Amino acid sequence: MSTVLSAVAWPYANGPRHIGHVAGFGVPSDVFSRYMRMAGHDVLMVSGSDEHGTPILIAADEAGVTPQQLADQNHRIIAEDLASLGLTYDLYTRTTTRNHHAVVQELFLGVYENGYFVEQTTYGAISPSTGRTLPDRYIEGTCPICGAGGARGDQCDTCGNQLDPHDLIDPRSKINGETPEFIETQHFFLDLPALAEALGQWLDEREATGLWRPNVIRFSQNILKEIRPRAMTRDIDWGIAVPLDGWRDNPTKKLYVWFDAVVGYLSASIEWARRTGDPDAWRRWWNDPESLAYYFMGKDNITFHSQIWPAELLAYAGKGDKGGTAREYGELHLPTEVVSSEFLTMEGRKFSSSKKVVIYVRDLLSRYQPDAFRYFVASAGPEAQDSDFTWSEFVRRTNDELVAGWGNLVNRTATLVAKNFGEIPAAGAFTAEDEALLAHVEEAFGVVGDLIARHRQKQAIGEAMRVVAEVNKYVSDTEPWKLAKPEVGDPERLATVLHVMTQCVLDLNLLLAPFLPFSANEVDRTFGGTGEIAPMPRLEEVEDLDGGASYPILTGDYAGAPAWQRHPVVVGTPVAKPTPIFTKLDVSVIDEELARLA
Repeated sequence: MSTVLSAVAWPYANGPRHIGHVAGFGVPSDVFSRYMRMAGHDVLMVSGSDEHGTPILIAADEAGVTPQQLADQNHRIIAEDLASLGLTYDLYTRTTTRNHHAVVQELFLGVYENGYFVEQTTYGAISPSTGRTLPDRYIEGTCPICGAGGARGDQCDTCGNQLDPHDLIDPRSKINGETPEFIETQHFFLDLPALAEALGQWLDEREATGLWRPNVIRFSQNILKEIRPRAMTRDIDWGIAVPLDGWRDNPTKKLYVWFDAVVGYLSASIEWARRTGDPDAWRRWWNDPESLAYYFMGKDNITFHSQIWPAELLAYAGKGDKGGTAREYGELHLPTEVVSSEFLTMEGRKFSSSKKVVIYVRDLLSRYQPDAFRYFVASAGPEAQDSDFTWSEFVRRTNDELVAGWGNLVNRTATLVAKNFGEIPAAGAFTAEDEALLAHVEEAFGVVGDLIARHRQKQAIGEAMRVVAEVNKYVSDTEPWKLAKPEVGDPERLATVLHVMTQCVLDLNLLLAPFLPFSANEVDRTFGGTGEIAPMPRLEEVEDLDGGASYPILTGDYAGAPAWQRHPVVVGTPVAKPTPIFTKLDVSVIDEELARLA
């Protein structure tokens, strides 16, 4: 058994999240975490709402509220939506807690004392109309290195190089299109060149494992070629104070939101431990070099997870060219893998709230089953390449695969058992066909589990559904409805076939539980179980551990999930006439949903 950290990207709290966001970080991380728990590993899944930075200020101004009020509102919405998707966080928290502020400042001090922060005069981008600092990502222009348009102020996605807004050719604000003004300002820079050798060695070690997705490891290694110091403070009044004399009380100097946000994986782990009553429990996931850590996000955040965050961890431990020693948190474990998804588009276009090319998570879940969406993400999502969400494909996969494939197998198995026996029947002698099917289904635990563990979720669910098709073929070949007819009169063979079908359905239900947790519980109840094989998260109101305002968190008790293996059916378990597990969608919903986008 291993200790496994599932570090899930922090949703930005400037508004509700749409389905493109959760397709990249939410569903993949939950599938992985659910499986790893069932496989016997000790999983800690953490994240929270990212609530600092200029975009929060902009959105708060537009809404006529304070930044804290906006963060409070959106944090609650996001937490409720993630709960509705069944995402099994051990702790989903937020970056405005006093615990998070303290952990971020401790990391800053450790990096600073080891000499990896250098103070420099640089140019800051200011909005001429508001006088407010423009964040790097809110400035676009032409890349000075490769000449590509649409380069951001922090990096060019075309060539992968790190940039500064001042470097861009013809820079402009994404907020209102104006040309920013650049003024001299003093900031702390993370000395990435002094950490480049250690970062390169770590990435080479990661490449040698062969586990990282090729696009992620290549991008991560490429950005090392042009590495340079990066500013980790900002001219802004909303964020975490710089914990140094002369800076601490400056109301317009705060830590960069991306220095702050990635520390959240550690601060959430520490908050979780404190809430369990064992304040040092987090160390099992962070100080043990044998622990595993997987970071889930979209591809636009690779830089921060394969360069900035590892650099912070190395600097805190004194592992760069300047040496140094770790402070109270000790040497912290670097990512085992950065699991980055590509982008999800919608009807061939990029998601855009302003252009109404969007569907928010709660809107989708108000009309459709969460497992229908989870199935689409697992089977057709942006795992290794960009993918497109279309309503026609969503309806097709729901009807032709979930309903006609898996739902049909569950329904007719339960219907035949309920009608002919009212309980799971005992088997007679197995035929070679019975034994071959049972063996094949049992083997799928190893195949599907290995694919999920290696973040090949499309292949994993494809393999599970292929086995569903094989069991459906067995049902068609054995024709149990004919065995039940009085003129045929083979009750022992009927009982054996239905016993085999039930065992296969319950095996497949466990194989699909990480992907389809809501329906997994329904299937379990259908066959006389408690309906608790896929534990669900719960939303709780809690007090800030250090005297701040109360807030909602996501947490849960997930130890009750069954082991990832065959569990023999219990003969005699009552089975009643079932109701359909999945809702078949009328094709008319395609036009209805497209009309909402018009």
